[in-house]
Amino acid sequence: MKIGLDARLYGSQHGGIGRYTENLIKQLELQTDQNTKLFIFLSKDNFNDYQPSNKNFQKVLADFKVYGLKEQLLFPPLLKKYQLDLVHFPHFNAPIFYRGKFIVTIHDLIISHYPNSRTTTLNPLVYKIKLFFYKVIIKNAAQKAKKIIAVSKYTKKDIIKLLKIEPAKIIVTYEGVDLPKTSQMNCNELKTKLGISKDFLLYVGSAYPHKNLEKLISAFKIIDNPNLQLVLVGKKNYFYNRLAKEIKKEKLENNVILTDYLSDDELTGLYKSAKLYVFPSLIEGFGLPPLEAQSYSLPVVSSNSTCLPEILGESAVYFDPDNIQTIVKVITNTLNNPELLASLKVKGLENVKRYSWDDCAQKTLKEYQQN
Repeated sequence: MKIGLDARLYGSQHGGIGRYTENLIKQLELQTDQNTKLFIFLSKDNFNDYQPSNKNFQKVLADFKVYGLKEQLLFPPLLKKYQLDLVHFPHFNAPIFYRGKFIVTIHDLIISHYPNSRTTTLNPLVYKIKLFFYKVIIKNAAQKAKKIIAVSKYTKKDIIKLLKIEPAKIIVTYEGVDLPKTSQMNCNELKTKLGISKDFLLYVGSAYPHKNLEKLISAFKIIDNPNLQLVLVGKKNYFYNRLAKEIKKEKLENNVILTDYLSDDELTGLYKSAKLYVFPSLIEGFGLPPLEAQSYSLPVVSSNSTCLPEILGESAVYFDPDNIQTIVKVITNTLNNPELLASLKVKGLENVKRYSWDDCAQKTLKEYQQN
């Protein structure tokens, strides 16, 4: 059997989809039998990042920009050249003109829920055009795919409702959680460098509007604890810069810290020294960041929205992300309850055991073989 896997978004530099693709390939290398050959299609930017460890895995250069015209016109002939039995697109951007058999992973339909100009840096006309093509491409992928992999039950329900797909066509395959990384970082030096001088709440991720960081900052201001800081970890961009202006306006610069991008070593240091992880998101497809926090024994309080109760179960304390007073109450009550904090650490470590890349790859490989 010859399988193609679109890995143009391979690697952590491409966020959650990149980590999903990278970890899936690593585990498939360990599980695929000698009668199956995988062709891994990579861009020029990440071609050297992946080095096969299985002789049946072959790299192929597919230097077509994601969401670009060449992806639609030139990628299909390249896929056809290798006479593949099946292609796996780990993102919804399957080319419209590809006529071969494929399965697609859909991580979320966030753009469908938040199709407004606050979520983009594009001018309104360009964004409307982008949104039109997004709807065409994701609908095409969902309709033509032999199977759709959804990363949570919530995402499956969303696909059924918004894309009008039969439930039997969609399988739920949870993502995995990486093992905690060891760090040689001196935590005190790191905190001094970042301006952290007190106990702190931690958030890791982007500052897109659906992440709801404005309300988290408003809640933090109300908490008004002189011995507490809020640390937001994420690469600075238009959305974080917009947030920084709000923080300055509220005169919170000394206690709400935007770190910019951090290395794995630095991030590990923060996970190990934070008091509480706060996840106020309005919508997620899977919700990996709080799971990563739990893998470091960091207690989690989270939004009760969309997939998060499904993924975190009884291992977190929940709040209504639209209600600032509820966010304040949950954070304050949790911080002031040592027994609850200790319990959340234990429950969190148990919860992450439910999610492994090994299991994710097994279920994905089964779909390859059945389709």
